[in-house]
Amino acid sequence: FLDAQGTVIGGSAEIGLSFAHVPEVASALSGHYASVIRSRVRDTPAPPLYSISRGTKIRVFVAMPVVLDQRVTGVVYASRTPNNIVKYFYAERVKLITAGLVVLGAVGLIGWFFIRLINRPVARLIAWTEQIARSPPAGPAQSGRLGTREIAQLAESFESMAHALQARSDYIATFAQHVSHELKSPLTTIQGAAELIREDDLDPGDRARLAETIIGDTGRLSELLTRLRALARAERAVAGPPATLDDALDELRATDRQLDLQARGATSVRLAMPRESLAILLGHLADNSAAHGATHLSIEAKVGPRITLDIVDDGSGISPGNRDRIFDAFFTTRRESGGTGLGLEIVKALLATHLGTIALVPSTTGAHFRIEIPPAP
Repeated sequence: FLDAQGTVIGGSAEIGLSFAHVPEVASALSGHYASVIRSRVRDTPAPPLYSISRGTKIRVFVAMPVVLDQRVTGVVYASRTPNNIVKYFYAERVKLITAGLVVLGAVGLIGWFFIRLINRPVARLIAWTEQIARSPPAGPAQSGRLGTREIAQLAESFESMAHALQARSDYIATFAQHVSHELKSPLTTIQGAAELIREDDLDPGDRARLAETIIGDTGRLSELLTRLRALARAERAVAGPPATLDDALDELRATDRQLDLQARGATSVRLAMPRESLAILLGHLADNSAAHGATHLSIEAKVGPRITLDIVDDGSGISPGNRDRIFDAFFTTRRESGGTGLGLEIVKALLATHLGTIALVPSTTGAHFRIEIPPAP
């Protein structure tokens, strides 16, 4: 405790000494609170091991004026070595340990949920995808049983993709077998006819018939390759604005198919298919009808969640024994007249690329096909 002149009057062994020259004391004598931090200066060397409470190398000095009747009558001057951080942690050890345990528990709980809901299902999904890369999928991925909804959806997407790829692979294998068979027959005929033509003693009439055979089978191969190219184009979605049934019928009527085309119903509704694809689709069906003796072809359009097209002709129809096979690739009842059996396959491919379907509807006369296709968005 200092008096108004800065002389120590109590509270320490330095009574009688003047602290008026100390900056913070001088500030307090002028009526202002002051505090200073200084490095500690020891009179003796520091011990080898500082105590927890005195290990700090700084000291805080505080000078507070005592004011009475708006006049400084003295100063309270205090100094203190702040607590060491280690001592602070020791004093707060219960809180720190509790906080540490809470953090460890939260981290452990998050890790357990991560392993159970994410890591384990993803690892199982990876193993399942590696398995189907070696062989066809034997069962579902089952990654959503312990995983999140998003991982379950991802597993379902992988599963759908795997089945679609497997179905596509089976289709390509079967299609390749059919193509090789369809190409082999005319090639064998052409080869045999060419070998016979080389004979010197062959009758001119026979030579001419063999030449016609070669020309006919060559034409059949050319038609088959043309249909295969059309099928390849049909399996790729063609970009273009949505078309109406009226748009496609204008193109059909421009060709000479000797068919009476009639349309009724919602013919002006736009379909989720460009005009070119819709015209090709209806053109193949019209060609089939004309090839089976039809003279009249009617198309009725109905609006619902999907657009339904009922296509009916007055031709010879489809025999009961062939109704289950007409959508098989290369199946045709007109092979002798140049049929390739790819017309309805091209129709199916065109519809599949635009999320549409086609089915044969039982009928007593003629042929009745029903097409369903989404409306334009």
